[in-house]
Amino acid sequence: MSSAIVATDLHKSYGGVEALRGVSFEVEEGEVFGLLGPNGAGKTTAVEILEGYRTRDSGEVTVLGHDPAVAPRALRERIGVVLQQSEFTPLLTVREVHRLFAGYYEHPRDADDVIRIVGLDEKRDARVKTLSGGQKRRLDLGIALVGDPDLVFLDEPTTGFDPAARRTAWDLIRTLRSLGKTILLTTHYLDEAQQLADRVAVIQAGRIVSLGTPAELIGGAHKAEIRFELNGETVVVQTEDPTVTLHELTSEALADGRRLEHLEVRRPTLEDVYLDLVGGDESAE
Repeated sequence: MSSAIVATDLHKSYGGVEALRGVSFEVEEGEVFGLLGPNGAGKTTAVEILEGYRTRDSGEVTVLGHDPAVAPRALRERIGVVLQQSEFTPLLTVREVHRLFAGYYEHPRDADDVIRIVGLDEKRDARVKTLSGGQKRRLDLGIALVGDPDLVFLDEPTTGFDPAARRTAWDLIRTLRSLGKTILLTTHYLDEAQQLADRVAVIQAGRIVSLGTPAELIGGAHKAEIRFELNGETVVVQTEDPTVTLHELTSEALADGRRLEHLEVRRPTLEDVYLDLVGGDESAE
């Protein structure tokens, strides 16, 4: 499998502040890669360099075989971008906006098909100014897809979505992956990254502090947690081997004629790992 993105030793500073301090990672073709980090950690700077919107101070980058700093048309034709925030002409309709952007590509997807995919079918003739926040995010997603890109950058794509809309967006991202599209995803929803990403990189203060599959990060960073109530009090036991610990606890309880009320085994989540890695860091970007 070849790499869609290769970033090696990326550095970027703003004045005296180092936003990126030697960031390196690869994204394989056809995978969903999650870039996670607190506000100001450097992830948006990294993504903007990959997109060609920001220049790097040093390091090497290739995106679909091209240097994004040069940004040739051959690269632009093959990428789609969902920014954290974007504005479109408020008096245009949803259909008009999609058709406008479709005109920038040699081989776009059908605009009406894209509108249906992102769930704006009933709003196709509505003007942009009448859309809700969640509907505008769907419009952003549609604009990123209308060129039928090979690589899609999704920067906080479900911000403002209600739970049902988020699930719909997840299904869309899975569909794109099944079609062989490569996706680089940034999100503050850790359950979203755990559900969608094949691999994730956690960036903190301009450095990658952990990289791997969600299962690898979870398995290597946290103990399982066993909870139960005993004599009206909650007991929490952390263990690296929940099977053995659970057997010991239940055997002891049975021997003493006690009941372990509300017994549960809680497996760690990607959010647990993430919070353990980044703590309360909010470095300036």
